[in-house]
Amino acid sequence: MSEGKLTIADVRAAAERIEGAVVRTPTMHSQTLSAITGAEIWLKFENQQFTAAYKERGALNALLQLTDEQRSRGVIAASAGNHSQGLSYHGKRLGVPVTIVMPRTTPVVKVMQTEAVGGNVVLEGETFDEASAHARKLEKELGLTFVHPFDDPKVAAGQGTVALELFEDAQELDCIVVPIGGGGLISGMATVAKDRQPPVEVIGVEAQLFPSSYNAYKGEDLPSGGDTLAEGIAVKEPGKFTQTVIDRLVDDIVLVDEPHLEEAVSLLLQIEKTVVEGAGAAGLAAVLSYPERFKGKKIGLVLCGGNIDTRLLANVLLRDLARSGRLARLQITLQDRPGALFRVMREFDAHNVNIIEIYHQRIFTNLPAKGLVTDIECEARDKAQLDALVQALRGKGYEVSSVAVN
Repeated sequence: MSEGKLTIADVRAAAERIEGAVVRTPTMHSQTLSAITGAEIWLKFENQQFTAAYKERGALNALLQLTDEQRSRGVIAASAGNHSQGLSYHGKRLGVPVTIVMPRTTPVVKVMQTEAVGGNVVLEGETFDEASAHARKLEKELGLTFVHPFDDPKVAAGQGTVALELFEDAQELDCIVVPIGGGGLISGMATVAKDRQPPVEVIGVEAQLFPSSYNAYKGEDLPSGGDTLAEGIAVKEPGKFTQTVIDRLVDDIVLVDEPHLEEAVSLLLQIEKTVVEGAGAAGLAAVLSYPERFKGKKIGLVLCGGNIDTRLLANVLLRDLARSGRLARLQITLQDRPGALFRVMREFDAHNVNIIEIYHQRIFTNLPAKGLVTDIECEARDKAQLDALVQALRGKGYEVSSVAVN
């Protein structure tokens, strides 16, 4: 491999190197998602890797090219995500000591997951940049080999093996939509896609809150930062090497907002019965966000990771139900007198809407002393059923408002 270069030969060599040591994940056509989006959708289930993410491929490809001396000394990386687990898992399997530097703010569950697959975790710094600087310091002090999460041709070549399998299983694809964080995955996959005859269209996707590669690609200066569901691609600065590949091979980059990321995670669980993290759902989120752009195309999407906190996943699913009108929180103004709440309950019963929780508020309100506000969380069959209930309540003189979900 030429320094700073990435070729289809590099990706094919990586595939031979890692064969049998990573899961050869399935690619499946989704009839339901195709009907919803108006495109033909194929899904590549990289969330079925042992560590539930594609990152194993690049980490293993880099590990297998170490010299004997490098192997004995060990490797180091800065990561609080899927790269740390992939590198730790395969390092332990190959007998290569792996040190992972994480910020002190890293959730305990991520530290435990990395240690569970064989990594030695060092907590240093408050931010990822501080952790990365410490990893570089330890690299020099201890004579370790630094394995970058994305900005390394060997890592990117390993990630490109995803595309080799994808096109082998779905040869009719004319477009792939790939999440971009640092750019390792799309660099590898685009290298394969553009070697096809005819070349396959490559669209990158980033979270709207972290448009780092988008800015570099389009010469924009959009702000970067915030709490995104797609923390796996929440990178403030793309890789130098990977961005050169993106600029050369990628046809366009689009941005997706948080509601579409949440909808994509929810749809994949409900329809495909598969758990995907926010970054892994970004490709589907892009197709949902720009239906006209993708209509009629034969699209390959990589479900690149499935490591999502269970409580966060529960919140995403409930918020999606609220957006679709199946869950609601109705705020109803009542007079504080006997039977007032009972009469409201009869309307819920008449419309067959299930009540989940009731909250009475008498004190902290701008209403007169004899007034009260009742918040009722409820579950309906669909938005139409809920709208009919609201109209019936208003028709009987009640003041009703719905608490919206952004």
